[in-house]
Amino acid sequence: MAHENPTRLVDILRALPPRELDAIVARLGLRIDPAKRIDPPSQVARALVNLADLRDPSRLPTASVELLHRVAEARGSLVVPAIPPAIEPLLARGLLFARSAEDSIELVLPTAYLLQLRPWEGEDPRGMRALLAQASQDTLTAIASHYLGRPATTPVVLCLEQAWDILSNSELLTAEIARLSVTERRVMEGVEVDGGEVDTEELLELEREPLRLRTATGATPSRRGVGFSLERRGFLIPVHPNRHVIPSAVSAIIGAAHHQERQAHREEIRAFVTSGDHAPHRARFALDPAPSALGLSLAAREQGTEFRAGIGTPKSLVQKLAARVGREPAHVALLVALSRAVGIWDPSATNISAPPGSFTVQELTRELFVTWRRGGAWDEAREEAEVLRLGPEARDTSPAGVVRELVLEALQELGEGRWLPWSALERYLSTDHRAAGLTRLLRRWAERVGAAPVSPVDIAYRIVHESLPALGLVDLGDEPEGDERSVTLRMTPRGRALLAGKLPSMDVEPSKFLEAHVLRLGPSARVGTVLTIAPLVEVGRVAETLDLIVAPQSLARALAAGLEADVLRARIEALAELPESLVRTLAQASVVLARTTFAAAGGFLWVEDSNVRELLRTRRPTAELFVDPSPPGGLLVQASVDLERLARRCRTLGVEIVAEGQVVRIRSVPPPKSPAATRGGDRGPSS
Repeated sequence: MAHENPTRLVDILRALPPRELDAIVARLGLRIDPAKRIDPPSQVARALVNLADLRDPSRLPTASVELLHRVAEARGSLVVPAIPPAIEPLLARGLLFARSAEDSIELVLPTAYLLQLRPWEGEDPRGMRALLAQASQDTLTAIASHYLGRPATTPVVLCLEQAWDILSNSELLTAEIARLSVTERRVMEGVEVDGGEVDTEELLELEREPLRLRTATGATPSRRGVGFSLERRGFLIPVHPNRHVIPSAVSAIIGAAHHQERQAHREEIRAFVTSGDHAPHRARFALDPAPSALGLSLAAREQGTEFRAGIGTPKSLVQKLAARVGREPAHVALLVALSRAVGIWDPSATNISAPPGSFTVQELTRELFVTWRRGGAWDEAREEAEVLRLGPEARDTSPAGVVRELVLEALQELGEGRWLPWSALERYLSTDHRAAGLTRLLRRWAERVGAAPVSPVDIAYRIVHESLPALGLVDLGDEPEGDERSVTLRMTPRGRALLAGKLPSMDVEPSKFLEAHVLRLGPSARVGTVLTIAPLVEVGRVAETLDLIVAPQSLARALAAGLEADVLRARIEALAELPESLVRTLAQASVVLARTTFAAAGGFLWVEDSNVRELLRTRRPTAELFVDPSPPGGLLVQASVDLERLARRCRTLGVEIVAEGQVVRIRSVPPPKSPAATRGGDRGPSS
């Protein structure tokens, strides 16, 4: 049965008008065989999933790749107010489709393409999609066959679409997990207790499997065991060479069953937190990260530096930006990494018809938090936490994401509007059933990547004292000297809203000019609109709001760069109404007093006598050497004429040239012999 809004590739192609389907076939040079038993849309789908553009995104424009990632983050369906320009290469290749949705446009990425995209910065490394995109062909075939109820045929990614419909739906996934046998559920819970990841030997111990199949890489699980049963359901994904990971969506469902087990231990800690007053004498209040992220993006555009995808931000630039906006370098490094993962540093972010340009400042706060929570751009388990500073082959995922979720869960339960001692939060985390498994996983991860060992408590400390304050989720009390355990913290109203899945409440005050040249952005300002005025403004005060300085010199630079005055005014007025003084400044800066003509010249020849000037300007030997017309008092020499050539031509008319006080002497060239003289010389003297 056809769906009203299909997401599978074959269903989308069948819903296209025949003319559009024929256009895709002609554009990509696909071959349709009418003798085959499958219909043309199915043949086109099989050809499209084998194209190399998805497996090698460098073949696509950068703006198109960013748009592809934004649609994938929206689970393959993104509603935008208008069709973005970056969609054209994707539409031409049949990688993205658009359909009308009331007063907006829905961009659709078929499920088959979604499962083929390589993981990108900012994506959850343990997410179901990222793990399936990196899984082996045998694993994908087993998963597709299980949910199809029959053997999967090539291309496997088309057969995998039905499995994705279940694995991406939380309700269907919960029902599927509920159908597990007692043995399978016991193994799943054992892996969850070990931090959501085990190696093959540990998996076989959990299965209580006596048989050990040995290969060159170590033990191999049986294809008839519990591990393979979980693998073909997509609940336990093998990762090369011998690791097995539970996807984060499955882990959230399995881990919920242990909530009651640790509830009794945590009641005591909760009673301690609520019974006393832990408010500090002084505190550092967290700022909204969105204005700072926008200010950093604007300041980076002033530097004129281009950043390639997947390459980290230079530390020297982070230090400069930290001094520019008045924030700590560690906070700036985090916001820069998340901003680049969101996409606001990319030139295509100025487009307001698609994310991230269509985000408001209020929505940007949520996107930064969601990107940090996914963990693909920042990893507190590493000494250098920015993942983009590592090479793609060295970005081995650490279990820091599990610690991140533990900290957020503890803050939700303990920190509802009250000050909380760090020591109580530390004891709260130690009661979690995954603490021992996380310690083991972190030790193994450190050995694998050659990093220094780190404990879950150390990661939690960095999350609470560095990451969450930079994201505006936690206020910190002043730290007593030499006593880190006495630090207190409190979740902000912004943090409580973000953890509840809501937009943080902000003042509804729109963007406005505070003074003649100071523009303060409101929470409803769109990111793309702000970035379009980057050539016109300078970054001013960066705090809970962002102030931009629209100075006359910046307007003059924009006009000199070729922007029209009407364009400048329209860009600024898209944010706020211009004050009268700035209107006058813009009008004065855009006034054209006169228009001049540029002529390239190699020099200027002073000639006081007007008759000699006219002689040189009009006679054939020298007329082509000068720019016509030339100013009074002399003649402009053409740019391609050298001094020796000029002196030689002028001397033929009886005019000498003086340069640096000396008459220019041309090199003497012996005159060529005439043909008659040459023939006479050949014959010798006549008798």
